[in-house]
Amino acid sequence: MAKLIRRNWGLLSLLLLISCQDLTSGSPPATQPEITQTACEANAGFAFVGGGDFIAGSDRNERDYAYRISAEGFADAPEDVAAAEAGYRRRGWFEREPSRRTETLPAFCISKNLVTNADYQAFVQAIGHRAPGISVAEYQEQGFLVHDYSEVEPYLWQGDQYPAGQEQHPVVLVSFEDILAYAEWRASQDGMSYRLPTALEWEKAARGTDGRYFPWGSEWRNDGTNWAKNGPYGTSEIGAYPLSQSPYGIEDMAGNVFEYTNTLVEKSSPEADVLLKGCSWDDYPGFCRAAYQHDRPIDSRHILFGFRLVMKGS
Repeated sequence: MAKLIRRNWGLLSLLLLISCQDLTSGSPPATQPEITQTACEANAGFAFVGGGDFIAGSDRNERDYAYRISAEGFADAPEDVAAAEAGYRRRGWFEREPSRRTETLPAFCISKNLVTNADYQAFVQAIGHRAPGISVAEYQEQGFLVHDYSEVEPYLWQGDQYPAGQEQHPVVLVSFEDILAYAEWRASQDGMSYRLPTALEWEKAARGTDGRYFPWGSEWRNDGTNWAKNGPYGTSEIGAYPLSQSPYGIEDMAGNVFEYTNTLVEKSSPEADVLLKGCSWDDYPGFCRAAYQHDRPIDSRHILFGFRLVMKGS
């Protein structure tokens, strides 16, 4: 019964989100009051992103570049690059990105850092919410099994304790419903209101206004972030890669983990998918562009998925 109640609460929350946002553009709710820079910066750990125009999406040139640098990153020898690029192109990894265009957003206030294991532990211990994790059976049922379950095990919590040495790593293995619950609890602690960023907000926060591909510019840097061939091949501490800091001073806006947004994608199945932005520690360069996005079932829990919050205006 408790499980059914939690599920119904989650579905109700999703219906409320769907009713107040544009599923196609990922724009913030039209009724949301715009936050001021003073109000945002009064809260340590948050960055103000001013309202106005920015260049979003990608064009043919950017996508072709993404295929090339992904292949170069993946291939172990120069003679393997062409075959790797052909493989990426066959799968059409970057063809579903929205076209390059100018978008306009109101100002918003976004967390400088991903929510960490330590942050999330306070929530788990305070109200007894389920700890991050997923069983073997749930993982198999979830699908998209890029990683064997043995690679999941190092991220499993023991009771309300996160894995040793990962206090400042981004929390993973949480679902959209878990995030809603965390945001509600944190609001009760801080006296503020929180939500996930929309896909467009996340993109602007990552790339600024000038249409750059990455937080640092439009040329790939092998040392720019935690990706498949530069890092521990696992999550890393927040803020460990200075080049992945965005023009607004927001950390880890390329690499480390994919990030949940509150932009939902309508599907023929009963539950919507959610758009994720960014790239993860086991990805290759083209996926680390601000324009890249992909969707997953809204109840997913994965070792590659984390989140940060936006502070609502009042």
